[in-house]
Amino acid sequence: MKIAGVDEVGIGCLAGPLVAAAVIIGKNKSEYLFRDSKKTSQKNREIQAKYIKKNFYVGIGVASPHEIDKLNVLKASHLAMVRAIENLPVIPDKIIIDGIYIPEGLKHAEAIVKGDEHHQEIAAASIIAKSFRDQLMLNYAKEYRGYFFEKNKGYPTKDHKNAINYLGFSNIHRKSFKI
Repeated sequence: MKIAGVDEVGIGCLAGPLVAAAVIIGKNKSEYLFRDSKKTSQKNREIQAKYIKKNFYVGIGVASPHEIDKLNVLKASHLAMVRAIENLPVIPDKIIIDGIYIPEGLKHAEAIVKGDEHHQEIAAASIIAKSFRDQLMLNYAKEYRGYFFEKNKGYPTKDHKNAINYLGFSNIHRKSFKI
């Protein structure tokens, strides 16, 4: 049975896209025990992300800051999840999602609270989503200097908030979020 684990990152950020990933491990055995990306060091995330992309089926979905502002963050996260599933190279038999909600229209899906602690597919998806988004934010840091995206990845740190107060919003900031 092809089970796709799905997770997202970037919900609480003030800038940048929301990214979701879907991973199907299938019958392959992993040499790693995956954990939630927030509980994994950056170095290990990068190593594991390369391993996951090489050995498993991966799909990534993105919701832009504009889509987040237009839809709201929950609906945008569901949009990114659906896109991630649609971008898988194979169709899953079942979908397991970290959280409490299932995106509208998804069939054969189950939401699991703390799913990344119980299912390797979800933990692997968390690692892929975070690795992908972090790289995007590093790229944005070169384009939008002064916001410290290389350090804060768009999260509402004191330095980031100060930069917004001084520089204003960039094109990748979520205008609907309160600073």
